[in-house]
Amino acid sequence: MADNDVKTTKNDSEQPKKSRFSFKKLGKNIAKFFREYKSEFKKIVWPTPKQILNNTVVTLVLCLVVGVFIWLLDLGLGYGIQFIYNLGA
Repeated sequence: MADNDVKTTKNDSEQPKKSRFSFKKLGKNIAKFFREYKSEFKKIVWPTPKQILNNTVVTLVLCLVVGVFIWLLDLGLGYGIQFIYNLGA
């Protein structure tokens, strides 16, 4: 009966082992990374020169439109503030 009351403890083989640093494991991980990198790099679809030109033109036109809009807004608000300031004078 005394044998049943004794708690069993884990043996050293049952305890989780600590991860140890290994150059071999590190080398395998680095090689795996570059293999996956090369595989993913092959999946990239590069734009054609026509697409690049089209995207560049769209970007420049939109920058111009937004710039003109901000300039006109600034001009209008500046005149509005001057008008309000001159009313008080």
